[in-house]
Amino acid sequence: MTTMNAMEWNLGGDGWELKGFWPWVPLKGTSMEIGNELMGVTDWMPATVPGGVHHDLYRAGLLANPYRDLNSLHAEWVENRWWVYRKRFQAPVHAGVTMQLICRGLDYEAMVYWNGVLLGEHKGMYEAAAFDVTDHYRAEEDVELLVVFKQAPDEMGQIGRTSETFTQKSRFNYKWDFSTRLVNVGIWDDIVLAAKGAYSLGELSVTTDVRDGAGLIRVEAAIERNGNRGIGSAVGTEETRSETPRDAAGSGAKQSDTEAGSIVLIVKLYDPDGRLAQTKRIAPNDAGLAACTLEVESPRLWYPSGYGDQPLYRVELIMADDAGEYDSRSLRTGIRRLEYIQNEESPVDALPYTFVVNGRKIYVKGANLTPLDHLYGNVAGERYDWMVRLAQAGNLNLLRIWGGGIIEKKALYDLCDELGILVWQEFIQSSSGIDNEPSKRPEFLPLLACNAAAALKDRRNHVSLTVWSGGNELMSAPNVPSTFADENLAMLRELVRLHDSGRLFLPTSASGPVQYITEERGVSHDVHGHWKYMGNPDHYRIYGQADHLFHSEFGVDGLSGVKSIRKFIGEAHRKPVPMKDSLVWRHHGEWWDTFDRDTSLFGPMTALAQFADCSQWIQAEGLRYILDANRRRKFNNSGSIIWQLNEPWPNVTCTNLVDYYMEPKMAYYWVREAFQSRRASLDYARLDWSAGETISLPVYAATDGESADCLVCAEVVDSAGAILHGQAFQGCTSADKTLLLGSLSFQAPETADGLFYVRLTLAVNGEEASGPSAPYIFSTRPDPIFAPALAIAGGKLEAEALGEWVPETGNDDIADDSVLTREYVVKNTGDRVLLHVYPTERTDLYWTMASDAYFSLFPGEERVVRVTCRKRTGELFADASSDDAHALDAQERPHIDFHYFNAAAAANTYP
Repeated sequence: MTTMNAMEWNLGGDGWELKGFWPWVPLKGTSMEIGNELMGVTDWMPATVPGGVHHDLYRAGLLANPYRDLNSLHAEWVENRWWVYRKRFQAPVHAGVTMQLICRGLDYEAMVYWNGVLLGEHKGMYEAAAFDVTDHYRAEEDVELLVVFKQAPDEMGQIGRTSETFTQKSRFNYKWDFSTRLVNVGIWDDIVLAAKGAYSLGELSVTTDVRDGAGLIRVEAAIERNGNRGIGSAVGTEETRSETPRDAAGSGAKQSDTEAGSIVLIVKLYDPDGRLAQTKRIAPNDAGLAACTLEVESPRLWYPSGYGDQPLYRVELIMADDAGEYDSRSLRTGIRRLEYIQNEESPVDALPYTFVVNGRKIYVKGANLTPLDHLYGNVAGERYDWMVRLAQAGNLNLLRIWGGGIIEKKALYDLCDELGILVWQEFIQSSSGIDNEPSKRPEFLPLLACNAAAALKDRRNHVSLTVWSGGNELMSAPNVPSTFADENLAMLRELVRLHDSGRLFLPTSASGPVQYITEERGVSHDVHGHWKYMGNPDHYRIYGQADHLFHSEFGVDGLSGVKSIRKFIGEAHRKPVPMKDSLVWRHHGEWWDTFDRDTSLFGPMTALAQFADCSQWIQAEGLRYILDANRRRKFNNSGSIIWQLNEPWPNVTCTNLVDYYMEPKMAYYWVREAFQSRRASLDYARLDWSAGETISLPVYAATDGESADCLVCAEVVDSAGAILHGQAFQGCTSADKTLLLGSLSFQAPETADGLFYVRLTLAVNGEEASGPSAPYIFSTRPDPIFAPALAIAGGKLEAEALGEWVPETGNDDIADDSVLTREYVVKNTGDRVLLHVYPTERTDLYWTMASDAYFSLFPGEERVVRVTCRKRTGELFADASSDDAHALDAQERPHIDFHYFNAAAAANTYP
């Protein structure tokens, strides 16, 4: 069969130019008064597509690195100018019936010109602007394509009135607690030129299910007629008449007159090993819709990460007739059954917050994802890849794509399909503080509907997509989440019913009678909060006694590491200070000041590295307790979604697990341990005890998705590694419950430094499931209770590489040497504990993660750590952010050092 007509050319990449103007000047061109050319506020400069204006200005030397110190304040003029993108190219030869210019990422209000002819205007980020250029197209003709952007709309930032929202522009750009005001303008996704034949594939829906042991893949495709030929029935013994689509009215397919013809849709299914499994030939119905269900015997089922594998089947669609092929499309999907049920002991009026995949209840271990960068158009695929890898390696099984950010690029959803990360996708709406009521402005609702429909029709084809939500923290009254009674949310619910009826739609996050976590019992469904460590002992009382059904947003703040801080904070500002004493620090994380918190627990600190170590400790401690407390109530509580996995610009301090430069913080590794499928945990009411006081600490075991015999060995030790008390606990867990094994009972010891530690080791079915956990650290000293930790001395860290760096195997999409692994044996040859041992990569040429980090080594102990590195690629402003880098290897191999708590400050390694 020959290919006829259908073809696409990506116009991104090289050859684009950019120029800035005062508003309206590009439409006038010359002065009315004197006739002179109006030259603009910049000259033409090279541009990146996809990309954004800010980074192009930076590369041209017209903008200082906006991520450093207070520089972003001097970049706010950019959003108030008009910007013109230009590309000149030769129109390719084609055999299509029609030609379309498809702009998938215009941000935000644009006019598009083809050789001086206005094709049309477009407003919105998420719905593609498609222009028919057939009448203007001449093959091999020189084309000048212009995209003119008006100044960015003046939308609400984090503080404002949600009811006054009037755009579908990403709102975090306008200032949020984890970002600055840096309003993106530009072409943030692909622009393609598409040749279409007499027929082309339109909207597509591929969904899967499992019934009676068989896998079902449901395919629905709209056939569009671009010429004068009709769409008629097909003939032939191998061809079948199209099944009636689930909801033809909601499919968006074009209705058309029909005439006799032979157009068919050929559906090919390839198994996860790439073998052709079956083929069907489907004739469209009279409405131009082709639908069929492929039945797969003994299917290889898709599961979320931690519950099974993620085999993907490839579905290939070919539209053809006797003369040849007109159009084709290919995608990958997983076969799985997705259901939603109420939590155990759920109130009858609660929404179903328990997700069930292939009959197995999934305990959600999630994190909220913000855009990866303020300048989201410049995010390279490698950054998406590494971030989702970090999520999976961190034992996460869900990402909530937050409504104050963006509907992400396709690359992210593809990666979530491949790695088993469920997706909670919100439409672009968020709270604003002064009021949080969903907007009903007449210019807003049609925009929201168009963007929501576009997102639904495209993202529904991803097996990882699990939940839709109307937006973030929408409230009809203070602390009262909005419901479907709201006109805005009722409209979105109907769109979800029309375009993706098999998935759950939640009105907003949080949802239920109350918005925020509370100690009042019986009123919490899905809740948010808190976002700070709530103090000792309040933190443990609040989270230990809560009874919410789901926890879709909460966090604890902590500093970035010094390695990262040095990249965006000038030397004069690199010292521990409260936010009120530093404009620069305030600009990079004002809400997340931990200075008073950390000095109250550790005492005065003079070195930045010391402050970072202490702040990250309390962030990790606070998050670990929340996660364990929620999981102890599995499936009365069905999951936790941490705020947040990442940050879109560099903060001195924030609630993120991974900083802007992709450096995992201590909290990342303690969260990863808390989210292990097999987990032993400790409950406790506070961090400080009186020496001699009788202590009784409940010990729990969880084995997600399985029932197992568990043995937990608990040890109480001092800083010298002496075992002061030990107990063993046994029990048989169930797949869907966390088991209370008993209580660790002892008297608070009088130790030399006032600190003592509890370590748990878990064995499952007779085999060790994990080494000793990161210890639970307690004190018998008065405030500041953890001051003795800053004085621990006597540990001696030794690290030795085991072999050479070797390329990662098993992923054909990664080039040789782009991902390297190496093992190290790390030892404590001293006589005191080494707290929070972790690796760092010194050349700053690689992203890094470890099989284990921020663990403690007591005297005589050792641990083998596997370090994985990937070359940093596609980072913005990298040339201005590496004053700490050391090129230690002529071949640019990673150089790994191991550090531990307070070591850098004690040795004055960092300021």
